Amino acid sequence: MVSLEHSEYNFFDDILADLKMTPSEVEIPIPKFFLRDNERVIREREKVLGTILAKMGPQDGETNKLEEPSMSIETAVKIIRVHERARQGRLRAKLMRNIREQEERDRLAQQLGKPALDSNLAATKIQKTWKGFAQRKKTERLRAEELIFVGMAPSPKSASLKHTPQAVSKKTCSARHLLQEANEKEYVAALSSVKNRLREVEGPDIRETMQDEIRQWFIEVRDATGKFPEYPDEETGGSAAIFKKLEPGQTEPVEEEKGKKGKKGKKGK
Repeated sequence: MVSLEHSEYNFFDDILADLKMTPSEVEIPIPKFFLRDNERVIREREKVLGTILAKMGPQDGETNKLEEPSMSIETAVKIIRVHERARQGRLRAKLMRNIREQEERDRLAQQLGKPALDSNLAATKIQKTWKGFAQRKKTERLRAEELIFVGMAPSPKSASLKHTPQAVSKKTCSARHLLQEANEKEYVAALSSVKNRLREVEGPDIRETMQDEIRQWFIEVRDATGKFPEYPDEETGGSAAIFKKLEPGQTEPVEEEKGKKGKKGKKGK
């Protein structure tokens, strides 16, 4: 695709339009376990990349951007002065508006005089205000309980005790990751210990078995040819060639002989 379109990025706009899909639907996300397992490698790679970029310094494009100022100092000072004067003007206008409104309220209060309020009417207003406040609080509480009941809001008790499903899931995932790391360390340590144990316990028996097979091969070749064969060199495989079930008198593997015969036949043709 790169050599065909001469671009490192492939455009699938027409294909996505035909399939009625969005770019996010065809995007292949990186598995979380891959990032978690290779977290140490990724950090080291980013560290090395940061060190290389720091040694290289800023690029030509970045230096040009830094060297070219967007405006002169005089222009910047003028713009700052204009904005500061406008801010002070807005504050002064707001202050004067508040003063005029306060004077208007005082003037109206002097004209109307002190209002006379009956004690029964005052009590009624107080009761109305309190009952409205209490009913609003009760409605909010009932609405919150309904949302908690249908599962659309977390209960305050579970949130305070951190027993929400999200918290339990996160705790389980972290515990699983710690267990995986511990098992991986145990597995790596067991590999070397098992290898050493096999070398110590079964190594002598395996060595004796191999030596017996080599001796038996030498004896079979001597009985068949009347003399002891030469030990196979490294090019023919060394002692590994002996364990390929060679016939008495045969010093090379069967596959190599077949290959040589085929080559000779091709040369003769």
